[in-house]
Amino acid sequence: MQKIINDPVYGFITINNPLLFHIIAHPYFQRLRRIHQMALAYLVYPGAVHTRLHHTLGAYHLMCNAIIELRSKGIEITPEEELAAKAAILLHDVGHGPFSHALEKHLVKGVHHEQLSLYMMQAMNEELGGQLSMAIEIFTGVYHKKFLHQLVSGQVDVDRMDYLTRDSFYTGVSEGVIGYDRILKMLTVENGELMVEEKGIYSIEKFLIARRQMYWQVYLHKTVLSAEIMLVHLLKRAKMLALAGDKSLATGGAIDFFLFEFDGLVNKEMLDKFCELDDSDCTFAIKRWAHHPDFVLSSLCKRLLNRKLLKIKLQSEPFDDALIQQKLQEASLSLGINKEDASYFTFTGEADNTMYNMGDDKINILFKDGTVKDITSIDNPLIHQTISAPIKKFYICSLS
Repeated sequence: MQKIINDPVYGFITINNPLLFHIIAHPYFQRLRRIHQMALAYLVYPGAVHTRLHHTLGAYHLMCNAIIELRSKGIEITPEEELAAKAAILLHDVGHGPFSHALEKHLVKGVHHEQLSLYMMQAMNEELGGQLSMAIEIFTGVYHKKFLHQLVSGQVDVDRMDYLTRDSFYTGVSEGVIGYDRILKMLTVENGELMVEEKGIYSIEKFLIARRQMYWQVYLHKTVLSAEIMLVHLLKRAKMLALAGDKSLATGGAIDFFLFEFDGLVNKEMLDKFCELDDSDCTFAIKRWAHHPDFVLSSLCKRLLNRKLLKIKLQSEPFDDALIQQKLQEASLSLGINKEDASYFTFTGEADNTMYNMGDDKINILFKDGTVKDITSIDNPLIHQTISAPIKKFYICSLS
């Protein structure tokens, strides 16, 4: 038995195992249909309305292709390991919340989406009688074949390959096109670790540069940044009012649990409530709170709903404190509020973008003579000079 899904990026994606059918049909997985992959990026790129489910199926498709390529090079991957790796990639993002990073910072504070993914996989594993045990081992990196984990989560994993390819497709930003098919052809395994063949160096270079460009042009685009920080501030204000006992914030939906009851503990009740949360809960709450008597909360909600976003300026140096105080004073006078409340409308912060994180697994290149080198040590000026240097930008958001 098999099912075919028609994907706008790759064409036909094949699902051909009962366990994979169970995963895809599960409410935890189906919830991903209701969560945008790129949060508020559609405010800048109107086409960026694809979902986490689109991305997850795409990453699964690339995992299928990667396994075929590695097997063709004599790498041993048993049928059980193949199924487990496919299950792991299908579930790698299952713990993402709506507008995920804003939510992680305030409503589900202290619980990272990867932790939630693991908790949800463990809950599903109990339901499925232990059929996901190997998938969980691969996901957490404890399985003895390290390369399977690296395909799910590494410097050149199928997750990154899909989101760069897919996000560039839906935004129309061609800088994200990476040539994923060639990268897959160049993957190999040496001493149990995922590596790239020597002739794939330029494809990896393009992959790293595309990632940096997509971050500045799309994920950290200044208008997207402004919108997402406004959402963070909006949730922060709602949480503050909720802690002060303001029951008028209640929406009747799952978001209420995280406003009024969540104590930081991850248990079955928390997971059940979290799995009820999706973009529509947050959007409904924002629409409702736009009429709240608290001026700060209602103003932020109205601005976000109507795309009246705060002005944002980026530069390479921190902003002068005198300018910040001036902008705060202007906001306070303009809106008729005190400086503390004005700080929701005028604030600074920083954004950084690293092409290659030296703290993560390295991208190792396997040369024809059998030697292995980290990509940063290869004599290639373009890679060597820019690959691991983080670029930091400082921003200020204000009314004008």
